[in-house]
Amino acid sequence: MLIDQAKIFIKAGDGGSGILSFRREKFVPKGGPDGGDGGKGGDVYFQVDWSLNTLLEFRYKKHFKAQKGKPGSGALKTGKSGDDLYIPVPPGTTVKDISGEVLADLVEEGQIWLAAKGGRGGRGNAHFATPTNRAPRRYQPGEVGEEDTLNLELKLLADVGLVGLPNAGKSTLLSRLSNARPKIADYPFTTLEPHLGIVSAGEHKSFVMADLPGLIEGAHAGKGLGLRFLKHIERTRVLVILIDITSSDPERDVETLETELREYDPSVLTRPRLVVASKGDLITPDEVSTFRYDLRISSVNGEGLQELIYRLWTLLREAE
Repeated sequence: MLIDQAKIFIKAGDGGSGILSFRREKFVPKGGPDGGDGGKGGDVYFQVDWSLNTLLEFRYKKHFKAQKGKPGSGALKTGKSGDDLYIPVPPGTTVKDISGEVLADLVEEGQIWLAAKGGRGGRGNAHFATPTNRAPRRYQPGEVGEEDTLNLELKLLADVGLVGLPNAGKSTLLSRLSNARPKIADYPFTTLEPHLGIVSAGEHKSFVMADLPGLIEGAHAGKGLGLRFLKHIERTRVLVILIDITSSDPERDVETLETELREYDPSVLTRPRLVVASKGDLITPDEVSTFRYDLRISSVNGEGLQELIYRLWTLLREAE
């Protein structure tokens, strides 16, 4: 399951309070102030974890709070600082505030971003002693830690993205080329969420392929799965435009897909891409002589699959 959006609340730890205290020593009847400072509140961080690939955790847990700082104590002892909180997120996570402004784009393994600062500890009464006030009864409470409501959005990090109209054969192709097992059925919009698979291109060579939900005309304006699908295109390095070879007008299908990509983000079409005719086992080459494509494949009998892997690997190497 891919959960690609979440709304959460974060709260850094409050600082510990300083305290009011005076020395109490034998034979020292008028000991001076010795109230210690409070400890700092814990910070809240987001950290990229490559073992994660969804925002599923945030469906069940939406509030995250770092530890508070401990209050100070006598003998000028500072309270213990609160532990920092690290929230693991999958690579490709974008953090936005409630107005939609992007605060962080988390893509690199181990990348850490400070989301909320913990409050400073308050000062004990020892800080307020003066020549004219040797027994101050003043101290400070700790500062309140920062808090915020954030929107998390996951955009897949895939080397190759499969783009096509509903029922173009994307899920079947991914299942043949990788260990992914997306749902496959003969009705439109079988794929409601992206799926990732690792494709082997030979010894010590592999790449990540994403089966993305089917596009329809008007997707850039929100029709169908619309923008929820298109945002995942942003991070793919190579595109496969998969066209059902049995379509009544495959040339128009290509134009529809390229138009939707262009309307969403013109830079997408500057990336390397292949136009691939799928379901090649259902029609003879003569019947599609006017259809311009780079490669013809069949996920049923395996036609063209090894060549597709080779060409994609070559494009990925060139893109580097």
